[in-house]
Amino acid sequence: MLAAAASPGFLSPTGVEIAFLLVGIVTLGAAVVTVTTRQLVHAALWLVVALGGIAVEYLLLTAEFIAWVQVLIYVGSVVVLLLFGLMLTKAPIGRSPDADSGNRWAALTVAIASAVALVWVVVDAFRATWIRLDTVQGSTEVSGRSLFQYWVLPFEALSVLLLAALVGAIVLSRKKGQPPAASEASATSTPSVIAAPPAASAASAASGTSVAPAGGDGDTAGPAPREDR
Repeated sequence: MLAAAASPGFLSPTGVEIAFLLVGIVTLGAAVVTVTTRQLVHAALWLVVALGGIAVEYLLLTAEFIAWVQVLIYVGSVVVLLLFGLMLTKAPIGRSPDADSGNRWAALTVAIASAVALVWVVVDAFRATWIRLDTVQGSTEVSGRSLFQYWVLPFEALSVLLLAALVGAIVLSRKKGQPPAASEASATSTPSVIAAPPAASAASAASGTSVAPAGGDGDTAGPAPREDR
C-alpha cells in the first residue's frame, strides 16, 4: 500500500510532466507543418521550432548535454545550412505547386502506423515501471560512457548513413550540361550578308546600275533611268 501510494500515477501528473506533454504537442504540430507546407522557407523555420522543442524535452529529462548538442548541431548548423542553401542557389523560395509528390496519403499511413507501433512498444514495456531521474544521468561523463560502451555499433552505423547522405547530395547537386545560348543559336542559323567589293560598287555607280549584296533574295535592279536635261 505504501509503495503504491508513493508511486506517481497518470491521474496526478507533476508540473514537469505537464510541461513535457505541452512541449511535445507543440513539437509534433511543428513537425507536421514542416512536412505539409509548400513554402520551403516556412518549412525550414518550422523545422527550427520542432528541433528546439526536442531540445526542451531533453532539458526536462535532465539531459542538459544532449539538449545543447541538439541546439548546436541541428538548430545551429543543419537548419542554417539549409537556409543558406536556399538563399545562395536558384531553388524556388516561394510557394511551390509541384512540391507534393502525390504520395501524401501513403506517407501519412506509414507515419501513423509507425507512431502507433512505437507508442504501443513503449507503453507495453514501461507500463508498470517508474524510472527515477537523477541529475547525474544527463552529464557529459555518463552520456559519453553509455554512448561508446553500449551504443558503439549504432553510432558507427549512423556515421555511415550520414556519409551516404552527403555523397548522395553531392551527386544530385551536380550541374548538368547547359543548353546552348539563344544568341549563339540565332547567330548560327541567320545567313551572313556579304557586301559588294568596292571596285564593283564603283563600276556600278559609273554605269548606272546597282549591285545586290550576296546572300539576298537574288533580285537585281535594272539600269537607273536617265533624266532628260
